Formats: sequence, structure tokens, C-alpha cells
Amino acid sequence: MNEFDYSIFWEETIKQLREEKEISDQEYNMYFQSLHYIESTRDKIKLSIPSRFIQSQLKQRYTSIIESRLFEISGIELTLDFEIENRTKDQDKKTESVIQREPETPQVYEPHPQLREDYTFENFVIGNNNSFAANASKAIAQNPGSKYNPCLIYGGVGLGKTHLMQSIGNTIHQEKPEMKIVYIPAETFINDFIESINTKKQTNFKNKYRTADILLIDDIHDLQDKKGTQEELFHTFNALYDANKQMVFTCDRPPSELKNFADRLKNRFVRGLNVDLHPPNYETRYAILRKKLEDRNVSISDDILELISQNINTNIRDLEAALTSIVAYAELVQKEITPEIAKQQLKQFFSSPIQTNITIDKIQKQVSEYFNVTLSDLKGKKRTKQITFPRQIAMYIIREITDFSTTEIGLEFGGRDHTTVMHSCQRIEDRIKTDSTIEPTVQELIRSIKET
Repeated sequence: MNEFDYSIFWEETIKQLREEKEISDQEYNMYFQSLHYIESTRDKIKLSIPSRFIQSQLKQRYTSIIESRLFEISGIELTLDFEIENRTKDQDKKTESVIQREPETPQVYEPHPQLREDYTFENFVIGNNNSFAANASKAIAQNPGSKYNPCLIYGGVGLGKTHLMQSIGNTIHQEKPEMKIVYIPAETFINDFIESINTKKQTNFKNKYRTADILLIDDIHDLQDKKGTQEELFHTFNALYDANKQMVFTCDRPPSELKNFADRLKNRFVRGLNVDLHPPNYETRYAILRKKLEDRNVSISDDILELISQNINTNIRDLEAALTSIVAYAELVQKEITPEIAKQQLKQFFSSPIQTNITIDKIQKQVSEYFNVTLSDLKGKKRTKQITFPRQIAMYIIREITDFSTTEIGLEFGGRDHTTVMHSCQRIEDRIKTDSTIEPTVQELIRSIKET
């Protein structure tokens, strides 16, 4: 070991942090597996990393704990220094190839025709709301078909389900281009199935889907009430599962909440890994906006980003729409964006938490008026009997007469977790069986809501 070779300290540090679960297996696969020790100086350890995104996540989350453990092990105050990979090894290989044989046309990466190029893990900002789902998706992309098969990613609109699913596909396509990847929305699967029946080409349909190495189906909640299509997906699922082919699905709710869905197909979904996405917290919303600006090479002041992050707490799609509106205004008008201008331009985004929540809002108002409680109490944190029962009734009615997921409902009741909503609905179901006055109350409210 030369004077400044600290590789042994680095390896021991990571080993201890993993053994003590300071770094989980998912975190290791996501952030540390791609790190490589380069060299050391008197007070630094230099590491090779694949991207600026990984660098940002390491500095925010792990640098402090790693440097502290390095000091405990080595007795030397060492800091981490990151160097983004410059592919010099690949260039060396190309040089050797030129010497040995005639130049060949370099192989150009061809994007997958069904996947968006910008849906990658590098472009996905990880926060407390999505870290488990992101780490699981990365693990699937590294070893498709071996673990977490099938995987179901569920959550409300605009939280990144499709982004994660297509990131899996893009990673596999880049690293294992020989694999056959099929990505489709559930609606396309339905249309293909109907077309195969009408044209009597069911064999072609089965060959398309059952010979896939990776099958990615978006929005499986669209298969509700489609018994024939569910039957075909059931057999497709079995064929791929038995062949150890990777399947990933997305849904706007947990499998248990799918209505008019074959039980045996729902059981197949829960056989593997189910991960959920929640609305991003303030820090994650701010990081997402920062990442979007970096990608667009646009500059917006921090106070504007803070304004957007504080006022839009629904989903990533709404954040992007607000940012696009501000950037477009700045480019077209050629004026510096002030907080006052931002508030004026974004008033349609700030006016309501979710642009599609009219049904939820009406139900909440009707229930609050019926039970003579305030709307703020109904949505708030109070847990008195006078408030809890009407709140549970409202949640139950929303689940009965709308297609909102429990995640979306929880967001409209003070940001409650989807499991709280499920418990509330179950509580009312149980009371209906034992208290004959509950069901007439619910039905009266439903009639009143529908009439208005």
C-alpha cells in the first residue's frame, strides 16, 4: 500500500454501513454500486461516478455519514471527491480496434420506439415519497426476471408511475438490447385484443405479448369491467411468469381496490412486489423544479421556485405545467419574473389543490352540511367522534360513487395516508352490517349529491 492508498478504508466503511443498515440494499444498488475508487491524496478519496444526479444525491444524503465513519476507521479526516466518468476506457478500446483492423462504423444507440428517451432514472428525482419504488425499479432493471416479479407501481395521477416503468425499459434496452421489450398502455392491450378477435388473428396477438422478455403495461385500472381482456391477460401473465420473464404494471390504486376485476388476476399482481408513490413533499418538489430547470438550461430565481413548491403540492405533472407556464412567459415577454408576476400567471394552478377534484369537493360540502360540521374540520386533524364519523362517511361515499383512488382521497383530507382511507371505508362497511340507520343515511347523502 503506497503512502496515500486509502482504498481499504473506503471498502471497510461501505461494508460497515451496509452491515449496520445505514445503507440499505436498495440504496446500495441505486447509488453505490456504480461508484469506483480512483485514488487518494493526503486528505481526500477520489471516486468515479456515472452522473451529476448521482453526485447530487450522494452529497445530500450520504457524504456526512461516510466521512464520519472514515475518520472512525482511519483516524484521518478524509473528504470525498467525485469525478464524473469520462469514458476514457471506451476510447482506449476504440483506439486498439483501429490499430488491429479496418475502422468500423460505430454502433449507434437506437432508442426504443415505444419508450420516451427522457424517462430515465437519471431524470427521476428521488424523495421520501418515492425512494422505495425508485430503488425497487432500479433493482429490476439490473436483474430483470430474477427478483420482484411481477412488480406493480401504484399511486395517484402525475406522481411518476409511467416515468419509473419506462426507466426500467430504457435501462434494460440500453444494457441488454437483445431483449424484447413491449411497453403499452392498458387501452392498447384492450384494442389489440379486440382487433385480434375481429380479424381472427389471435395467434399473432399471443405471439406479440407472450414472447416478450419484458412486458410493461401502464394503467391496468382501465381493464376494469373488461372480462375478456382480463382473461387474456391472465393467460399471458402465466406464460411469462413461468418463463421467468419480467412484468411491470402501473395502476392508480392498490390491486385490492380494483372494481369488477377477476380475483385470480388480482392475486397474480400481489404475488410479486407492490410499491406505492405518494405526493412529493416540499423538499422533493423544489428538487424536481431545480432538475427541470437544469435540463432546460433555464434560470429562474429561487424565490419563484419556492413559491411554486409551496403552493402546488398535488403531483409532478402540475409542477411541470406551472414551471412551463412561467418559463414560456419569461421567454415571450422578455421580462424578469417577479413573485407578483408569478402569482398572476399561475393563479389557475394556485386556485385549487387538484384541478379534477370537483366531485370530492361536492361530496365534502354535502356531508359537512348534513352533519353540521365545518368543512375545515372535516378535512382537518380533529379526531372527536362528532368529526371522525362524518369524515369516514365522506370517504366511504367518495370510494363508492367515484373512481378516485385512496391516495387521491387521502390528499383531500389533510394529506392522510391511503391506508387511513381504506380503514375508514372498512369501518363504515362494518357499521352498515350492524347498525340499520347507517345505510339509509349514506343513501340519502348519495341521492342529494347526485341531484346537485
